[in-house]
Formats: sequence, C-alpha cells, structure tokens
Amino acid sequence: MFVVGDALISDDVLDAPFACNLSACLGACCVQGDSGAPLEPDERVVLEALVPRVRKYLRPEALRVIKREGVWEEVEDGDYATTCVGQAECVFVTYDGSVAKCAIQKAYLAGRVDFPKPLSCHLFPLRIERMGDYDVINYEQVSLCDSARKHGRRHGVRLVDGLQEALIRKFGASWYAAFRQACDERLQVLSPASGR
Repeated sequence: MFVVGDALISDDVLDAPFACNLSACLGACCVQGDSGAPLEPDERVVLEALVPRVRKYLRPEALRVIKREGVWEEVEDGDYATTCVGQAECVFVTYDGSVAKCAIQKAYLAGRVDFPKPLSCHLFPLRIERMGDYDVINYEQVSLCDSARKHGRRHGVRLVDGLQEALIRKFGASWYAAFRQACDERLQVLSPASGR
C-alpha cells in the first residue's frame, strides 16, 4: 500500500486494466449485491431532493418503493444505501433495452440535475473506507466486472485513468495529480521485484 495525502491506497489499483463494457455486463453492478449503492452521509438529502427531477426516468415499481420506503435505508449501524426494488436492484435503475443504467446519471447528462450519481457508484470498483485518519482505497475485484478488465486490457485503459473524474470529485484535482505521480513512482519501485 502507499499513501497520498490522507489516503492509503492498495497496490492493486496501480496498473489494473479496467474500462466498463455495458454491452457485456449489462450494468450488473446496479442490480446485484447485498444492498443498494452505499451513500455518503450528505447524499441522503441530495437523493431525496432529486426525486422530482428524475421521476420521469424512474420505473413504476421504483416509484412505488420510493413512496413506501423512501430512496435510502440504513443497512448497518450508521451505514446507508439506496433502497432496492426486489432483492438488490437499486431503486434508481432504469433500463435501456436489457442494460441497467442510472436514472440519476441520465438526468445529469440531460442537464436536469447537477449531481452525477452517488459517489460509491462513480468510484466503483474502488471502495473507500474511513479508518482513523485515513481513507483506505481498495479495488473490489468482483467477477461481474471480468468483461471490464478484459475491455481495459484490450484498449489500454487503466483503472486510475477511467476513474479520474470520480477521484477528482472525491479528493480534488491536486490530490489526483499527486496520486497519478505516486502510482507511476510506485510502479517503477515494484517493477523489478514483481517482474512487471
């Protein structure tokens, strides 16, 4: 692991190939899992306020869940996530054919809202956990993203490149610049020892 500012980062992120390939995974990260999208504390209020502006993109079954349960739930003591339709399908999922997409992101791209999507979704497959004074950044290597790893390898896209916008959103542009420099330096250090 290595440190950039107040973040402790797993070496797994250094040169991992990754580029989302929705035609292969069909947006599986939005419909599979133990709960909805993990939320930052302030995102609960943001999501509640967004509902009227994203309503036109939401499915009838999602609107019923929102009316009955709201857009977020407490999943553990002090941890929150979006509510789900059924067992794991995020309440904000909308479909483009067979591909699950985010209604919030759709509204964002249409200029209806200024919030792109929950930060955990934007950063996926990176997961950030606060431990003491540090944000610990780990790469969640799940099988549903096998196609994204192959797609990234085929097109020469690294995880750290593909998540630039999300990482800047979380940590800022100067942190991201320092992070990229630290990644390059760390790769050079690890290269002889790891055979890279």
